[in-house]
Amino acid sequence: MDALYTAVATANGREGRAVSSDGQIDLALAMPPALGGNGAGTNPEQLFAAGYAACFASAMGHVGRQMKIDTKDVSVTAEVSIGKDDTGFGLGVVMRVELPDTLDGGTGRQLVEATHQYCPYSKATRGNIEVELVIE
Repeated sequence: MDALYTAVATANGREGRAVSSDGQIDLALAMPPALGGNGAGTNPEQLFAAGYAACFASAMGHVGRQMKIDTKDVSVTAEVSIGKDDTGFGLGVVMRVELPDTLDGGTGRQLVEATHQYCPYSKATRGNIEVELVIE
């Protein structure tokens, strides 16, 4: 891969801080109440959900332009879950893609599937974690 951009961030655990090298991110981290924490900060699952949703939506814009499909009214929500698996902990993702009525049926499904093949986050997770695509 020929890198066009490299993001750099440093964190010191789920009960600490996450800081990007450019200072744009400087967040308190905390375990969510569901995992026994106080929830007084963000957590890695929220950050991953935000990044994946943003990347998928942008990728959908690119794919839509190639397919001559207007994606301006599309919205993407990523739900990232953490749970126990046979080796410790694992992640799962549900990508909820809200499409306008004009993209109902096969065209919308084709757009979402093509985006899932194109999106860098989808490529990174493929074969590693389960990603469910839900079209709404």
